[in-house]
Amino acid sequence: MRQHVAHADPAPRVDLSARARDWSEIQERMLVPLYEAVYDRLDVGPGSRLLDLRCGAGLALLLAASRGAAVTGVDSAFPERLALARARLLPDGPPRAARARTAPRLLGEPPAEPAGGTPYTLVTVFDPGDGDGLGELLAAALPLAARGAAVVLAGWGPPERCATSAVLRAAAGLADPLPGARGWRPARRDDLEEVAARAGLRPDGSGRVACPFGYADLDSAVRGLLSTGLFDAAITATDARQVDKELTEALHPYRRPDGTVWMPNVFRYLVARVP
Repeated sequence: MRQHVAHADPAPRVDLSARARDWSEIQERMLVPLYEAVYDRLDVGPGSRLLDLRCGAGLALLLAASRGAAVTGVDSAFPERLALARARLLPDGPPRAARARTAPRLLGEPPAEPAGGTPYTLVTVFDPGDGDGLGELLAAALPLAARGAAVVLAGWGPPERCATSAVLRAAAGLADPLPGARGWRPARRDDLEEVAARAGLRPDGSGRVACPFGYADLDSAVRGLLSTGLFDAAITATDARQVDKELTEALHPYRRPDGTVWMPNVFRYLVARVP
């Protein structure tokens, strides 16, 4: 999404800062049920040391910190989101030395060592994206985790349980002309287990969580879904205007009489353990 194919009538450039704000203000909250279900299952609290890979704008970190956990967030894919996470979790700027041990850390890459030198007890990947680079990210992060630490991988549930799948298929279709395009694809039954196995992790249970996507109107729905990055390949293959048009049309079946948009979805998570 860093640039578009040239056209005689160029499409407007994507404002990445605006996209990050849309993620933070519209889309990110849709995954709160997933965050809370994982934290409840793993008893996240004052004794927890969390490393959140691909932390985005930091809402999952904020929820864990509110439970008393010490949190570190990493996001190399979306620097604009990470800037919002810093504003959200560190509103007063760098922490004072006396608070540095437990203050949130927000980084562009996995740290060389865990905060305070104490291994992490929980590593999360709530936003696997298209899976690109996830193996390398886990390889860098897992040496920072304690033996037996939980690693949580999450992603879309079965397509038939996710209304948004129909909308995302439209994006995948638009991206087809672009060789090597990466984007959304339907979740496979063992996707998360395969990632865990490649990383050398031991599966230790899984769960499904209802995460409906609800929006005040069509405009909010379009902005929220575009902010996920799942339409970037389609924008590169066509242009932003075409994607906006196709996305708006694909959302019409989910528009309710009061103008709101509602799409029931199920997300799946896997709990694995560091050997």
